[in-house]
Amino acid sequence: MTSSADATHEIRTGLDKEALKQAFLDALFYVQGKFPALASRTDYHLALAHMVRDRLLQRWVSTAAAYTEQGARTVAYLSAEFLMGPHLGNNLINLGIMEELRSALDELGLSLDELLAAEEEPGLGNGGLGRLAACFIDSMATLELPALGYGIRYEHGIFHQQIQDGWQVEKTDRWLRNGNPWELQRPEWAATVNLGGHTERYLGDDGCERVRWVPDRIVNAIPYDTPILGYRTNTCNTLRLWRAEAPEAFDLDRFNHGDYFGAVNRKTVSENITKILYPNDETWQGKQLRLEQQFFFVSASLQDMLRILRTQRLPLTTFHEKFAVQLNDTHPAIAVAELMRLLVDEQDLSWEKAWEITGKTFAYTNHTLLPEALERWPLPLFGSLLPRHLEIIYLINADFLELVRRRFPDDEGLLGRLSLIDESGERFVRMAHLACVGSHTINGVAELHSKLLKQDVLRDFFALWPDKFTNMTNGVTPRRFVALSNPKMTALITEAIGEGWLKDLNQLQRLEPLVEDASFRERWHAIKLHNKRVLAGRLLRSTGVATNPASLFDIQVKRIHEYKRQHLAVLHIVDLYRRICSDPTLQVAPRTFVFGGKAAPGYRAAKLIIKLINSVAAVVNNDPAVRGLIKVVFLPNFNVSSGHDVYPAADVSEQISTAGKEASGTGNMKFTMNGALTVGTLDGANVEIRDAVGVENFFLFGMTVDEVAALWAKGYEPAQYLQSNRRLADVIELIASGHFSDGDKQLFVPLVEGLVQHDPYMLFADFQSYLECQAVVDSAYLDVERWTRMSILNTARSGGFSSDRSIGQYAAGIWNLKPVHVNLLTRNAARIGVLQ
Repeated sequence: MTSSADATHEIRTGLDKEALKQAFLDALFYVQGKFPALASRTDYHLALAHMVRDRLLQRWVSTAAAYTEQGARTVAYLSAEFLMGPHLGNNLINLGIMEELRSALDELGLSLDELLAAEEEPGLGNGGLGRLAACFIDSMATLELPALGYGIRYEHGIFHQQIQDGWQVEKTDRWLRNGNPWELQRPEWAATVNLGGHTERYLGDDGCERVRWVPDRIVNAIPYDTPILGYRTNTCNTLRLWRAEAPEAFDLDRFNHGDYFGAVNRKTVSENITKILYPNDETWQGKQLRLEQQFFFVSASLQDMLRILRTQRLPLTTFHEKFAVQLNDTHPAIAVAELMRLLVDEQDLSWEKAWEITGKTFAYTNHTLLPEALERWPLPLFGSLLPRHLEIIYLINADFLELVRRRFPDDEGLLGRLSLIDESGERFVRMAHLACVGSHTINGVAELHSKLLKQDVLRDFFALWPDKFTNMTNGVTPRRFVALSNPKMTALITEAIGEGWLKDLNQLQRLEPLVEDASFRERWHAIKLHNKRVLAGRLLRSTGVATNPASLFDIQVKRIHEYKRQHLAVLHIVDLYRRICSDPTLQVAPRTFVFGGKAAPGYRAAKLIIKLINSVAAVVNNDPAVRGLIKVVFLPNFNVSSGHDVYPAADVSEQISTAGKEASGTGNMKFTMNGALTVGTLDGANVEIRDAVGVENFFLFGMTVDEVAALWAKGYEPAQYLQSNRRLADVIELIASGHFSDGDKQLFVPLVEGLVQHDPYMLFADFQSYLECQAVVDSAYLDVERWTRMSILNTARSGGFSSDRSIGQYAAGIWNLKPVHVNLLTRNAARIGVLQ
């Protein structure tokens, strides 16, 4: 006979339809405090989220117990961004209950799709960096690897983008307005973070000189934990995000004396640290806040690791054996100096032992080939905010430069190039250099990127430590970007090759023989058309622009930046527009150009590119001479949620950055998995995608990295290309004439003059090649059978771009991390260890 306790447990954790239905109703009643007649869509959504979270918590507690019992080696992934996307759908996929739950809700008269759409997306990232971190922690759990993600719980994430009169307008992101049902606050594990002040020397009990940091400001770091479930596994890891809080939130004495602002000033100043993702750092105050953010979450995270070490009764000197700490770009690089401070100043280890531990703890992922993106902090700012860390960096630098002198005694210039302090003018602390010196491994994120790091950006470090360098090509999770985003294609693939491919994406190769199956091709093409109709509906709702789903969907969605060359695509559109208008008999494949992405608020050139896209769209979409052959749409506020509709609908994926500028890219991988064909340069991971899918299934154009370098060395003169290419000249002349700006010839002058006089990303040099490539695309799309074959092969050969492959390589090649199998604990299992 089943006891009432067992029945309750089954409702809280069961995965069958009846258990899900009852648990949902219980959550509505006991968590939301509503009954159906009074419940709003938000109530239903939150009840559903809490019901799903209960199932995660069983796995979460079981995972923490297994890790604690085994003292498992753990990767700590430090990232300033985690662009997770909505949690609900992904968790349903990973639990394997999507259809059971859909059926349960149908019986209650509710739509699962509507409740999925009700979730506020946590915009805790700017783009690829944060989305990569999210894919990675998904894969860590799927591969049953012990892992902790550490970051910042921004109260306001990446801004909400609106388009007004063609311009980007930034609005405050309010992702927490309805609360966050996925997180658990852990105030008992709060950490104290110091800022500012000065240092003092004193003699320790052993008679040795010690250093004490006397801060002038203290901030509490409060952890908020989100469970991260793997796909069809019991492993549920933790994403721990820190919120800043004042030690004393309210000064009663000041309030009683009438100083109402002063009474809450400390609270306001402290909480500003986690108020917003990436404050504008054009001002000194903005720079200080960004540095505070980075140090805040790094210090709290390292202190948390030390707490875990104590909880598991592991010796301090085994820190590097317990934790492998991955620095996701330079934002957390201050961790090198902070771990040294904690070990030497707080834990009384010798400098030599602390440096040994530090060097064995950290690994550094570089994500950029742009020198300006390698963070540097002005020395006065750094020293005023982190005085002890500047002292530590000086000591690290002295030891490091002595090593360089011994290795390269005849190269004095090398010392200046490698130094942690840039002394070529205004003095700066070089954070990428600190990460390189303090890490045992340095990796790039695509084969070409890693090669260029060694040849250019970090060549001096490579000459010093060649064995430190390796490559780990990025990847993306197929659970979110195929299974959740493209359910019809997922069902077709599963019908054809079984279910195992979502955990072993290389199984997609088994689709290759099906390219010769006419029935399979027909179904594949029909699914693509369905996905395009779904996106067309979103575009109509978001922009009011009606599009033709039968047209070629040519899509470029990514952060707006000059090196990504969205404006090269615009030049092609203007050229195509001119040709259609001047030749009424011209026949081309109907095409819908879709753009999406955000420009940094202070990046004027990028914002002008958005304005240009929208201005061209306004003319092209309303000119009867175009005959409906082309449409241009800018999708506002592109994010993970809208990506669910965008990636499956693309026929063409535009990956057109200047060769040698994109580190990897991950959008290119998402498009390829969903059967889009790439138009791209040999840049970033495009090189590996082309190798994988076959040169015949990839539309290549543009100069190579070597050709770009040679042209710069020769002396690049963009005006020469303008003079020699009539089509290019006509395009630039039409934009400059005010044709797309209501006769305002001044609006796009900065963009036009920047191209004509400088063109730093060589649009003009690649323009003709791009036009020729697009002509090949046009011809290929008109052959439906050929195009469908190419689409299937792109998906079938995309297995190597799963984040599971990436994380498997990190675990084996950098972290020395082994899987830990997790058995589910029941509610009555009383011997659960302490949660990590």
